[in-house]
Order: sequence, then structure tokens, then C-alpha cells
Amino acid sequence: MTSLAVTSSSTTWWRSAQLIGVGLTVALLAGLMAAPETATRLLWDGAIPLLPAVFLVHPGIWRNVCPLATLNMLPNRKGTGRGLNDRLVPVAGAIGIMLLALLVPARRFLFNHDGTALALTIAGVAVLAVALGMVFDQKAGFCSGICPVLPVERLYGQDPLITVGNPRCNPCTTCVTRGCIDLAQSKSLAQVLGRSRKSHAWLQGHYGIFAASFPGFVAGYYLTPDGPLSSAGSVYLTVGLGAVVSYGITQAVVRLSGISAVGAIRLLGAIALGIYYWFAAEVVSTHLALAPWAPYAIRAAAFTLILWWLGRFDWRGTSLAVSH
Repeated sequence: MTSLAVTSSSTTWWRSAQLIGVGLTVALLAGLMAAPETATRLLWDGAIPLLPAVFLVHPGIWRNVCPLATLNMLPNRKGTGRGLNDRLVPVAGAIGIMLLALLVPARRFLFNHDGTALALTIAGVAVLAVALGMVFDQKAGFCSGICPVLPVERLYGQDPLITVGNPRCNPCTTCVTRGCIDLAQSKSLAQVLGRSRKSHAWLQGHYGIFAASFPGFVAGYYLTPDGPLSSAGSVYLTVGLGAVVSYGITQAVVRLSGISAVGAIRLLGAIALGIYYWFAAEVVSTHLALAPWAPYAIRAAAFTLILWWLGRFDWRGTSLAVSH
């Protein structure tokens, strides 16, 4: 695994990248108000499609520069704010998943074409990140708590392809008692699942439900066209139906095959990512007027990365044995 340690020079680089990230966010908000069509296209067809692949390589690449994380840590309640204990970690995680389920489908009937609504939502989340940073220690309130992107980072970032340092949390104050994705990516998932990972009980926990439903959630989103605000009900129904079908299939496969929680979630992450890039490749290529062969190139690159990620996992022995 390639290593990118945190040195004084790399810390300076990360700090510069964080400032640039905040500046770009301010520019995005201005663009969404002044030139919404261009700004939304740059966001949804330029920046966002890169993030899932970045999470697969290492979620810390994004978490180190995320502008919301920078704002969340501005109050810098290092060791003086409230942390997330074992009781609050799953509560915060469930809130983040609910926010994700609420916001992503809203792209179809609101955020994909309404720059003002998107700008106000981003600004509102930014204010929330700062406010939580004033109450909670370090990243506990937002970044490692209710952030709606965190469940996806945890799903794709189970086994990063490289090692990336964490310049934000130095020193670590253990602001969350378990499941910190910044402290140990390979242990985060197991810590969130807890003892339930040793049986089929993981499928009843908040994160197990998310992971099992996510491939269908992604497919449901892409099978739903953009529409007016009045189509919100049908959008949530379609995406929700996809998630339910995905969960049902996962339940059946897990129970019939005996695959472990870790192995199943690894496959679910790969399937969700494959579905995402299968559809996103065509959408991005069309919206950005790329060459006719661009969708095939994007899919080939994405699937190569996914297969590499899957191939790193040890599928032998205990990885396929569930203890009852």
C-alpha cells in the first residue's frame, strides 16, 4: 500500500487545499445564483462523479479537503466539546443515512435544475456544520456524526488502495468512541457493525440496512427521470422501491450463501459503485458533450478500479463463514 504520511510540508499542502476548497464552495454558491445551469453542470457532471472513485482509493483524500469539514472544525473544540459515545454513534449514523435518503432523490425534482434551492441547501448544511463544531469535539458532531456522505465513504473506503495521513486531527482526541473512519479505515466498518457482524443480525442494524439497500437505491435514482417539484412523491417511491428490492435480494443471498458481513458489504459496495458508473458514464458524457467512446472509457476505468479493490480482499476461509 502506498503511503502518504503527514509531514510539515504535506500539512501545509493540505491546509492550502482546504482553503482552496472553501473558496471554490463560495464560488459555487455564487455561480448557482448567477449562472445556475453552468454551475449545476460543473458540480453534478464534473466534481461529484469523481468522488466515489476517490473514496475507493482513500476516503481521507476527500475528508482532508472537504470544505464542510473545514467549516466544522473552525470552532476547534479540541478536547473541550462533547464527543460521541457508544450510544450516540449509531444514532448519529442513522441520522446521516436518513439525510442521504432525503437529499439524493431530491436532485431529480429540485437540485438538478434549481440553483437557488441547491445554494440555500449547501449554505444551510454549512451553517449546521459550523454550529455542530461549536458544541461537539473535533469532527464528532458533523463529519464523524451526521454527515450524509459518511455512510458512502465508509462503504467504499473499507480497504483504501493507498495510505493517506490525517492532518486535521492532530492530536486525536477520540471524539467518537468507535467507528472513526479517519483513525482506522479497515476497522471502521467492523466497529460500526459491532457484534452483529458475527451473525445475520447485521442486516437489521442501521448500517446493514443501508449497505444492503444501497445498490437498489442507486439504480432507482438513475431509473427516475428529472421532473418538477410535483414529481417528488413518485421519485421517492421509485428510489425507495429499488432500495427495498435490493434489501430483499441481499437478505436472501446472505442467508442462502452464508457469506460474512464483511464479505457481503464488500460486494455490495462494488455492486453499488458499478451501477453508479454504468449510468453516470453515459450521463456525464452526454451533458459534457464528450466523444462517443467516452462512456466506454469511463466504465472501463471504473470497473478496473473496482476489480482491483475486490481482488485485494481475502475471500478464503473465515471471510465466507458466518458464526451463529
